[in-house]
Amino acid sequence: MTQIKKVVTGMIGENCYVIYQEGKALIVDPGDEFVKIKNILDELKVAPVAILLTHTHYDHIGALEEVRKTYSIPVYVSDLEQAWLGNPILNLSIHSGHPITAEPAETEFELFKTYDIDGFQFKVVPTPGHSPGGVSFIFADFVVSGDALFKGSIGRTDLTGSDSEALLKGIKEQLFSLTDDLRVYPGHGEETTIGYEKRTNPFFKED
Repeated sequence: MTQIKKVVTGMIGENCYVIYQEGKALIVDPGDEFVKIKNILDELKVAPVAILLTHTHYDHIGALEEVRKTYSIPVYVSDLEQAWLGNPILNLSIHSGHPITAEPAETEFELFKTYDIDGFQFKVVPTPGHSPGGVSFIFADFVVSGDALFKGSIGRTDLTGSDSEALLKGIKEQLFSLTDDLRVYPGHGEETTIGYEKRTNPFFKED
């Protein structure tokens, strides 16, 4: 059974996720504090096999190079944000006091494709709007939504490349079409479910 462990990293509380089964793990959005992420991997006794990025804002990629180089594993990202990894202006780290430049990702996601990485199966769907290349990962028992859908809220749309209409459309079409009991693990804050957000999220209450 695939399990998920949240690791809160950085100054603004970004959620990195370790998704694991049978001694292996995927790492989603290694935002900061590499040692904290490594300690979780050691505690779970799992070896990471890949890094998945929901998007490339600095608070989600701060520990990317340390994780990649320590474990010699590939990085997956949207083609729309491949160039952002090495650009502190686009990934917003220019404003953080610690400009981040990461090497290009080894693989660019193919949207709507169901991936199988070392036995981890998940579908990649587009949820842009917070950033142009934002994606969510749909597993059998849960979805990782990045900074698209939060408990009781949605991602910011006042940033470079943001689009509020695209964000609402992507959430409705790609996430709210999933089963109500599916758990949602966002890029910040607490987990929720698809059904709870459909019923209570104020950004969709007029629907």
